[in-house]
Amino acid sequence: MEVLPVVVAALLALAIGYGAGIFSRQRFASRQAREAEERIQRMQVEAEARQKDILLAAKDEALRIRAEAEAESRERRAEAQRQERRLQQKEEHLDAKLEQLEQKERQLQNRERQIEDRLAEAESLKAQQIKEIERISGLTREEAREIILQHVEAEAREEAARRARLIELQAREEAETKARKILSLSMQRYAAEQVSESTISVVPIPNEEMKGRIIGREGRNIRALEAATGVDLIIDDTPDAVTLSGFDPIRREIARVALTKLVLDGRIHPARIEEIVAKAKQEVEQTIRQEGEQAAYEAGVPGLHPEIIKVMGRMKYRTSYGQNQLQHSIEVANIAAMLAAEVGADINICRRAGFLHDIGKVLTHEVEGPHHIIGADFIKRFGEHPRVVKAVQGHHDHDPETQSVEDLIVQAADAISGARPGSRRESVESYVKRLEALENIANSFEGVEKSFAIQAGREVRIIVKPERIDDLAAMRLARDIVKKIEETLQYPGQIKVTVVRETRAVDYAR
Repeated sequence: MEVLPVVVAALLALAIGYGAGIFSRQRFASRQAREAEERIQRMQVEAEARQKDILLAAKDEALRIRAEAEAESRERRAEAQRQERRLQQKEEHLDAKLEQLEQKERQLQNRERQIEDRLAEAESLKAQQIKEIERISGLTREEAREIILQHVEAEAREEAARRARLIELQAREEAETKARKILSLSMQRYAAEQVSESTISVVPIPNEEMKGRIIGREGRNIRALEAATGVDLIIDDTPDAVTLSGFDPIRREIARVALTKLVLDGRIHPARIEEIVAKAKQEVEQTIRQEGEQAAYEAGVPGLHPEIIKVMGRMKYRTSYGQNQLQHSIEVANIAAMLAAEVGADINICRRAGFLHDIGKVLTHEVEGPHHIIGADFIKRFGEHPRVVKAVQGHHDHDPETQSVEDLIVQAADAISGARPGSRRESVESYVKRLEALENIANSFEGVEKSFAIQAGREVRIIVKPERIDDLAAMRLARDIVKKIEETLQYPGQIKVTVVRETRAVDYAR
């Protein structure tokens, strides 16, 4: 019974505390609500103040923009008015100009009418004068014009020939002096030995018994050797020697090497011959490559394609008028370089083109066409410089419109190498035919009395009839003969044509 009052007192205390807490929280919440309401009111006041400030600033900015726009509008209106006044002034000025032009046009039309009237009057007077002149002279207008034109043409021809002769003489004096100096200097700087070759090779043998072994039983050895090499073997009474004959120099060289090996070995029979000939072919091909490389080194032409070097090496076994073509190519390369240095041309282009200029001669039996075109196409396929290709092709193409200085230098170097004394030789028969052809060409022209081919066919002197050929006609005759020689003959170097006209006055005192 004593516990119950205590519990009741505790419950009552709890209830009082709970009520006090609720009252306290309500008072705190109401106070926060009032404070929040006061803050909201202050913020509204501040927002209204800021709004008023922004509106005032916006009105000021709008007023400023409006003032600027009005000022810009006034300025544009003023500029438009100024432009309008200028256009009006220009229009007035153009109207004045147009009026002046119309006035000048009227004046020109009046002058044209006056000129036409005067021209008509002049034509009438001219026709009357022509009729009067024709009546007095007894010639028609066309006849008189023809006589005058003939007279003027004759005077013009004579004057042109006289001036051409004077210019040609002056040019020859200057050009020949300079050209002789350059050519003589180049020829003196380069002097190479020249060895003439033929179309036969001689193989020495130790004794006469070896001839029988070369022939073999019933000639089987010699037939096998000729079949394997394509060369004719000539075994005659020449002591201790066998002659190889053939137009292909490479085949002849293979046969010489093979026969030399067979003679040294002593074992000569068809199977051995085929084996030795195969080895000889390999040796000759190796020699050809080495000769091509050596020639390129001597000529100072590096960087050639291996196929070009191989073809150049084959030129060692080729001759032209007895001149070895590989040595000729080396010589032309060096002379072309010297000439290029003298005249200020590209030395490397001239040297390279000079070395390769006759490469097409080795390929003429494989490809149809002139050797200079074949050679140019061949080196072009292996990446040679276009100027080198053009110079190789141009060393025989004489087109002044497309020729370059390198073409002319290679032509000159080729002519120097082939024309210098001792460089080439030809058979007596072809030599005599060339002399006769030169004289026949000279004698075919009207007015020629006699002609003489001299200096081994390098000059032809023509004596003309003085009563039919005058000095100017003699110059034209020399040019015509030169042109015909170039068109009809093939010759090494150059041919000098000299026309001699002589008038003799003879009388006797008795």
